[in-house]
Amino acid sequence: MKDNQTRKWIRKSLIVLAWLFVWQIAGMLIHNHILFATPLQTIQAFLTNLTEGEFWRAIAFTLLRIVLGFALGFLLGVLLAALSKKVPLLEEILSPLLSLCKTVPVVCFVVLILVWWGSDALSVAISFLMVFTAVYFSTLEGLKAVSKEMLEMANVFRLPTSTKFFYIYLPALQPFLLGSLKTALGFAWKSGVAAEVIGLPSHSIGEQIYLSKISIDTAGIFAWTAVVCVLSFGFEKLVLGLMRAFFHAKPACKEPKGLSEEPKTITLQNISKAYDGQSVLQSFSMQLQPGDTKILDWPSGAGKTTLFRILIGLSKADAGEIKGGAKEQTYAVQFQEDRLCLSENALVNVSTVTGSIPKAKEALENILEEELWNKPCESLSGGEKRRVALARALAAKGSVLLLDEPFAGLDRELAKRCLSEIEKKKGNRTLLIASHIDLTE
Repeated sequence: MKDNQTRKWIRKSLIVLAWLFVWQIAGMLIHNHILFATPLQTIQAFLTNLTEGEFWRAIAFTLLRIVLGFALGFLLGVLLAALSKKVPLLEEILSPLLSLCKTVPVVCFVVLILVWWGSDALSVAISFLMVFTAVYFSTLEGLKAVSKEMLEMANVFRLPTSTKFFYIYLPALQPFLLGSLKTALGFAWKSGVAAEVIGLPSHSIGEQIYLSKISIDTAGIFAWTAVVCVLSFGFEKLVLGLMRAFFHAKPACKEPKGLSEEPKTITLQNISKAYDGQSVLQSFSMQLQPGDTKILDWPSGAGKTTLFRILIGLSKADAGEIKGGAKEQTYAVQFQEDRLCLSENALVNVSTVTGSIPKAKEALENILEEELWNKPCESLSGGEKRRVALARALAAKGSVLLLDEPFAGLDRELAKRCLSEIEKKKGNRTLLIASHIDLTE
């Protein structure tokens, strides 16, 4: 790994040196320092600037303005995107304004801001606009991309807000937000410095570039351009590094609180449910006493999953009456889909309901091989993911345990081992299993 990184660094360095050589040769051929400065002349101008106090003041003030514009744009973009996701009407209200920000040329905003606020606030406002629109749209798209199934899972297990934020929302936001920031950070510097060249605020890089221009100091323009590139590159690396660290620094999960573990009688009377005119359940009735175990061995498509969704409150029956549903007692569920945090390992996924890694280890014993516990769930096979989802359901608190196809993707030996664990960890809970696999033979 280190050898590959070293070779990659050497290759990039050689490419940069090659382009510097081409630049030097071009400057020597043109042989006119007013039209085109060589790298050596540019370095000389840069070293001269280093000795002047105005050089450092210009860098400090420009950096302050652009960082302030970035911070305001980022924070407001995230905040308004979150509010727009929660209140769709706000998204509609903001849509014309944001479309205007995207389509109006930057120079028009520069002129208007100069008229309204003067040159000192110009680069702050322009950097803000570049970042705000990009962050708003990417955050909103990321929030809309959050899996509905994962949110249903979190609500059924009553996961704390912190667990939902760090393990469901942030993974969905990460690619959208990082992608937009890579673009927005570069545009913030380009547009911010360009605005300074137009507005000429005191103690700014833009002012120094303009002064170099009117004195026909091409080497000075090149030197200041190099400074902008270095500052932009460094700031981008810093911000993206902090964002990646934030996305990866997830706190330990907290155990869901206030969950009743005292089972109550479940009574279903004449439950009916249809989708698009197709009947799935028709006048179905059933009663389960506290602690009962029942296996629904109906064929595929007969309504097992629909029945479970009605019991846990994710779907509403078209007709009938339910007593002992999710409004009256808590349910621990293994869904038909695995609904795992795929970027996290099995231990973390189970700890979302146990609140601790040691308890998660206890839950996974005899269900999933120990060498698989620390692997990201996205790298596990279908049967292995199924067993992680089973371990999570068995470890979760709740007075009723619903297992939807817990043996799917498992061979007969594994299925029997899992059935044994279900029987051991059921406790006094009411158990309802939907499965078309008969393990009694």
